[in-house]
Amino acid sequence: MESLITVRSIQMKVKRYNTGAKKKAVFLHGFTGSSRTWEEVIASLDPSIELLTIDLIGHGESDKPENASRYFAQEQVEDLHALIQQIGWDHFTLIGYSMGGRLALAYASKYEVDCLILESSSPGLKDEEARIQRKSADSRLAEKILVDGVLAFTDHWEQIPLFDSQKSLSLKKQQQIREERMSQTAIGLSNSLKGFSTGVQPSLWDKLGSLEFPVIMLTGELDKKFCEIAKKMLTLLPNADWKIINGVGHAIHVENPKLFATIVEDIILKEDVR
Repeated sequence: MESLITVRSIQMKVKRYNTGAKKKAVFLHGFTGSSRTWEEVIASLDPSIELLTIDLIGHGESDKPENASRYFAQEQVEDLHALIQQIGWDHFTLIGYSMGGRLALAYASKYEVDCLILESSSPGLKDEEARIQRKSADSRLAEKILVDGVLAFTDHWEQIPLFDSQKSLSLKKQQQIREERMSQTAIGLSNSLKGFSTGVQPSLWDKLGSLEFPVIMLTGELDKKFCEIAKKMLTLLPNADWKIINGVGHAIHVENPKLFATIVEDIILKEDVR
């Protein structure tokens, strides 16, 4: 079941699967993505889990406000919380990929979740100078998207080193990834960078020690940057596990969706129902 739901004055595209199942999980996509990115994973998951996927603000079929401040982390956390309250969920596993993982961690730092699964994500940038530099770089890229358009940006984005491992995927899969990126809008991507880049989002490193619920980090063997981040996070989180997935890079759920589904399903079904 899919629908557009009004949340705090914006419309968000939401898809629900296996409505009424006992276990529940929410999936949050990454930058340039949408709920479509989870389709292969969902097809492999046990129907005993009710699933919710969301097109985050600025992406997919959700609204793309012109005010970049509406994309701030604190705004998106409240959007997600209002949505969860509307559908009436009390207990759920929250799963976030990359940018969606940053939102998932920000949400779980304020509101209750049963379990948090972070795929190739981070608590942001702790160093103030690094945050300033990243904010400046992302601001320049955001303006470039508005000037040059989504096609030129997609050509650039698919060539960054973070996605090198995706060049080994089938041409069909590469085309699907490209089509999802191309389906975005210039204003949505631009404002997402302006309002929700790692240079703008407050650092969450100092929050990690207070998260007592299970946190499972998944990183691809070929994604050295996020493996190092997960390694550092593991030393700070009181109830965490870290799994390195062989043969894949940043987007584990895209590069090996069946294995990703198996891992996530095992985590969710082993969690005690409260």
